[in-house]
Amino acid sequence: MNIYIYENEEGFVQSAANQVTSLLNAKPYAKLGLATGSTPIGLYTRLIEMHRKGLVSFSKATTFNLDEYVGLPENHPESYRTFMNEKLFKHIDINIEQTHIPNGNAADLEEECRAYDQMLEQHGPIDLQLLGIGHNGHIGFNEPGKSLTSGTHLAPLQEKTRQANARFFPSIDDVPTHSVTMGVGSIMKANQIMLLIRGEDKAEIAHRALTGPITTDCPASLLQCHPNVIVLMDQGAGRLFK
Repeated sequence: MNIYIYENEEGFVQSAANQVTSLLNAKPYAKLGLATGSTPIGLYTRLIEMHRKGLVSFSKATTFNLDEYVGLPENHPESYRTFMNEKLFKHIDINIEQTHIPNGNAADLEEECRAYDQMLEQHGPIDLQLLGIGHNGHIGFNEPGKSLTSGTHLAPLQEKTRQANARFFPSIDDVPTHSVTMGVGSIMKANQIMLLIRGEDKAEIAHRALTGPITTDCPASLLQCHPNVIVLMDQGAGRLFK
């Protein structure tokens, strides 16, 4: 595991963007695992800028998102499909049919989970999986617990997670209670994982996840078992590593 702490946002964002663009320039047909939330927005903005400058193309790439809320219409402003379209996809040259996000409105959610896993298997391992980390150590929407699920599954969201996401909704009552999320087994199959952590409020969970015991009570701690993880943190998130 390689851990890098950046003094400013520019270094943090550009380093993350360089990881993605280097992969795509070397392997245009790369498979990217993408994440949502506030942390990767700067990365997506930088990738759009680099694409417009002719420094990278997404035309042959395929993407797979980690998760989606259950019950939000696809065009809802807080759905992850809307997020990805607005923050990245509509501004680059990617084929929208090559962008995959779990369907949180599927009539049969268990079948949707099976179908998403099958699609991941058919396309082979993800080349670069982008991750953030929740305040409770979740990756994707794999919440802490006595056990974790390997494949894509229907996941209830813990109250702490719903409270953290409430800032994006009119009230906590509007935050979905469940998601469809890629499982930790699928995440760990990626050839490389890039974990982005921003903010002083993430410092304690970052230190626990990356240096503490490997436990399902902190799902991100399982990343210690992966052979190729790069961690990018800003000064606040990395303050306990100094």
